[in-house]
Order: sequence, then C-alpha cells, then structure tokens
Amino acid sequence: MMIIMKVNATPQQVEGVIASVKEAGLNVHLSQGVEATIIGAIGETHNIPLERFESLDGVDLVQRITQPYKLASRQFHPENTILNIDGFTVGGDEIAVMAGPCAVESRSQIIETAIAVKEAGASALRGGVFKPRTSPYAFQGLGEEGLELLAEAREETGLPIVVEIMSQVQLDVMVKYVDVFQVGARNMQNFNLLRAIGETRTPVLLKRGLSASIEELLMSAEYILAGGNNRVMLCERGIRTFETSTRNTTDINAIPVLKNLTHLPVILDPSHSTGHANYVAAVARAGIAAGADGLIVEVHPDPAKAVSDGKQSLKPEAFAEMVKQVGQIAQVMGRGLAVSSAYQPAKQGWA
Repeated sequence: MMIIMKVNATPQQVEGVIASVKEAGLNVHLSQGVEATIIGAIGETHNIPLERFESLDGVDLVQRITQPYKLASRQFHPENTILNIDGFTVGGDEIAVMAGPCAVESRSQIIETAIAVKEAGASALRGGVFKPRTSPYAFQGLGEEGLELLAEAREETGLPIVVEIMSQVQLDVMVKYVDVFQVGARNMQNFNLLRAIGETRTPVLLKRGLSASIEELLMSAEYILAGGNNRVMLCERGIRTFETSTRNTTDINAIPVLKNLTHLPVILDPSHSTGHANYVAAVARAGIAAGADGLIVEVHPDPAKAVSDGKQSLKPEAFAEMVKQVGQIAQVMGRGLAVSSAYQPAKQGWA
C-alpha cells in the first residue's frame, strides 16, 4: 500500500509513519517528489486495514497499490525517475544514446569505436565481455581483459561503460569496472542475479525477455527495486513472434505502455529488435517518436569482420547519421540529446 503524506507534513511525522510501517512487519520505500511525499508499505498487506495508518499524524491518504509490481508502479511514484549516470541523465528531457560493439574484440577495435561513437554524440559506450551465445562453441567474450579494455576506452573518451552481466558470480569483478549493468533478455528472469544486483547501487539496464509480457518485465524490475537499487532502466529489444523477416518483432507499443505504467526510464534497442543494420535507423526514429528515453545501438568499425552480431551493427558513419536524425525528432518532441559532462575531447590519431 502507499501512504500519501499531507503537503505540510513535518519530517517528524514522516518518521513516525515509517516507524509504524516497520512495526507492522512491512518494508519501507520512501518517495519524496515535488508535489507529494509517498511512503510505500511493501509486503503482505492484505490483512492490514488501511485505518491502521490513516489516523497517523501527517497522513493525507492511504491506498492499496493495485498492480502486482509495487515500486515500479507509476501509482506509487507518479513522477518520472531521472537517473544521473556519470554526468548525463536518463528519463528526463534528454535522449540517451548508448553505443558500441556487441563484443569487445581487441584494444584497437574498442578504442576506435569509442572515439567514433563519442564524436557522433553518444552518451555511453556499450560492449560485451561475457557473451551469452546460443552455441557453446561461439566466441564467449574476453572476460576481465575486456573490462580492462573498456576501462581504457572510458579513460580515453570520458564515456561511461555499459556491460552485460550473466551471473551473480561475475558481480565482484564487474562492479569494479562497470558504470551500468546490462541484464540481457535471457537473464530477465534470473531472479538470483536480479536480487544480487539489487544489493548494489550500480545503474541497471534491464532488457525484456524474448517472449516476456510487459508485466513480467516490470515484475523483474521489482526484484531489483525491492533490493534497494532504484537506478533501473527498462529496455524493449524486440520479442519473438511468427515473423521471420527480422530477427525479432519490435514492440513499439511497449514504449508508451511502459511510460504509462511505470516511472522508470524506457530504452529501445533497435539493433536486436531488427537484426539488420538497414532497419536500425528507421526503428530508432520510431522509438524516439513513441517516447523512448534513449537507445542502445550496436556499432562496429568493420561489421563484416565482427565476431558477434555484425549483421545488425552500424558502421560509425551510419551511426552518426542516425544520431543526427533522432536528434531532430527529439527536438520536435521538445527534447534533446544527452551528453556526458565528464567527456574530454578524444585524442586524434590513436594507433
């Protein structure tokens, strides 16, 4: 349930209500917005009458949260959550663009890509080092060596790094390097991993599962939020349908639906949702027009030689044109592109 405090409620009254919620055996999640302070009472509340909290000093209204996802619900948190990630924001008026290769392959490849996407207007660098591949014989990633190369690329460009985590056993090493954890589609319902990430305060990009409903995506986000990590972004990356002309089917509907149901930022992945570089820019434009808060795009300096997902990777010049286009659409929507304030101009002539 959610306890809405009066506008003039004092800090002492808020603390008194929090103490009462804890006495009832419930967890407390405090949301202090511009217009209201809301105390979330999370747990088994069906046997607890609303009157238990309605009579407390400073309380304006007590309501039950109807959705099964409580903390992710816009009912609990009416205002958009805006995340500040190393100098750029996600969830407000600015569009975040995260870009880079599917897999980190070498020092020269990741440095070249990082410089190129930064100069094109990206606000973060993505790159995989632990790869969840369908075949056990396919390239599985460089592991910690790849993390070290991403950290070097971050030092060179100032771009924060977004890296997929596959298991909680990788958490200790990854938390030392990574600015944003990416939870891939195959791990959306890896609840042990979600719980472990919830205990960190590292931002999380949570991708929708291959055949997951929107409610299932939000319930997975709830695991992270319930652990105390409220720095969560949701990602629509296409769902599996009967259609075979693209890798997946981009659920553009999911963007406005999620924006209506949840306060969490919503990101679109036009690379995985189409599987074809020729379609990436068009779907990216559609996503921003539909209200997405950002994009995550695969970019490779030589897609034909990529060890993973080369078919859907943009060349740097195509990525730059895409950023220009989505920036124009963002302006029409009254928004702009997010740029990391930590950025320092990249060195030229990197060898």
